[in-house]
Amino acid sequence: MSDPWEIIKNMSENIRRNKKVSCADGFEMSVQAGPFNYSTPRNREGPYSQVEVGFPSSREELLMEWAEDRADPTGTVYAWVPVSVVTNVIAKHGGVVDGEVPEGVARLEPIE
Repeated sequence: MSDPWEIIKNMSENIRRNKKVSCADGFEMSVQAGPFNYSTPRNREGPYSQVEVGFPSSREELLMEWAEDRADPTGTVYAWVPVSVVTNVIAKHGGVVDGEVPEGVARLEPIE
């Protein structure tokens, strides 16, 4: 029988978490992709055409179509969001000042 802790360790090695995205105007969101996320493809390599967005700092209308819980827009996950939509959200909020996005999402820098 396998050691349960070894199984958990092996699973955690397959989970990569991107640092939360912070935009120039203060808007924040988690943008993740991989085998344990709502993304296409569901692997660790990418590039991705759809990603998982989670827990934005405020309601963002561009994302609402993909909200799992529309009644709680800052406390929910947004599944299989097209990378073009995520790129538009980043642009709308002035670009990324901190954080990471999965391969396939444009990491737009703020205009100075």
